[in-house]
Amino acid sequence: MADERFFAPCPRGLEVPLEGELAALGARSIARADGGVAFEGALELACHANLESRLASRVLWRVGSGRYRDERDVHALAKSVPWPRHFRGDRTLRVDVAATRSPLTSLEFATLTVKDAVCDRFRADTGSRPSVDKRAPDVRVHVHLTADVATIYLDTSGEPLFKRGWRRDTDEAPLRENLAAGLLALAGWRGGAPLLDPMCGSGTIAIEAALIAANRAPGLGRSFGFQKLAWYDGPTWQRIRQKARDRIAPPPHGPTVFASDAESGAVAKCAANARSASVDAFLRIERADVLTRPAPAPSGVLVSNPPYGARLSDREWLATFYPRLGDALKRHFAGWYAWFLSGDPALAKRIGLRVARRIPLFNGAIECRLYGIPLVAGRHEPRDAPAANAPPGNP
Repeated sequence: MADERFFAPCPRGLEVPLEGELAALGARSIARADGGVAFEGALELACHANLESRLASRVLWRVGSGRYRDERDVHALAKSVPWPRHFRGDRTLRVDVAATRSPLTSLEFATLTVKDAVCDRFRADTGSRPSVDKRAPDVRVHVHLTADVATIYLDTSGEPLFKRGWRRDTDEAPLRENLAAGLLALAGWRGGAPLLDPMCGSGTIAIEAALIAANRAPGLGRSFGFQKLAWYDGPTWQRIRQKARDRIAPPPHGPTVFASDAESGAVAKCAANARSASVDAFLRIERADVLTRPAPAPSGVLVSNPPYGARLSDREWLATFYPRLGDALKRHFAGWYAWFLSGDPALAKRIGLRVARRIPLFNGAIECRLYGIPLVAGRHEPRDAPAANAPPGNP
């Protein structure tokens, strides 16, 4: 049987580690693109990728592609896809269209065109058509338009994969789960060595680390879009999930993942989320100020998303916080390697420590850098602390 073609979008900057992750799952013909990775494999690979990928945002199954010049061509291409072979007509439907340098003037009209084509094909083949549900559809169709090529996908994920199923707070997290997992991958942390997030907030980074330490598949607590597609095989899926459950590690005698925050509300939220993710036995959570807390081990990896803001008052506060943070790291964390994600280009200068690596990343639409800082006793570069009202510096 010929391989199917897939595309896994991800936060920009995580394409390389996602490529390695998919290769480890058995993907073939892997090709990196800006914002994702294309790959090939059997349909069953989509089940594994959805369950196991810590970095992908979705797994899209390619069902059609062709050249186009206008909306009529897009309609004809979409109608040529044998939709009734892929899902039942009583499933609800949503269509999303994205474009890069497309000549079409209205993506909203292009979306309507694709939706009409899907329904027209159903009506022609079966005499009925699916209904549209934009909020909680059974089936999602994604179309990507370039300057002259339209590619049509069926979404095998459903809800985005960063929605692991464990988060109980309804507020939008400042850091999505797959980006948090990406920070750990780029930091080279795969479990074993002590890991600390000393500004943990709701615990996204620490919980992703605990999932790795527990060898727990990130998708075990949720359902997926492929379960609504025609090729879904329930017994096969149950076997895949059971194998993932069987390999979960037992709780350690002493946790190697640590999380702390100065705010008691954040500590409580992190603890609740860890319990919901079934990894509370794999991490230690405490209330502590990053500027005064000691290191939990002689050496390890520190990964965090420190505060940064666009408001003037935020910048003034950060101008004093970053130098104090650098001083605290020198005092308490010599022998560790720190990684900070920041959308503030002044961090690298203000923290007053030697930055060994700068990795471009995007947190949603915010362009960031992941700064890698080795904390080696006696080798920190001197720094003049800026005044509290100093303007942000250049990267």
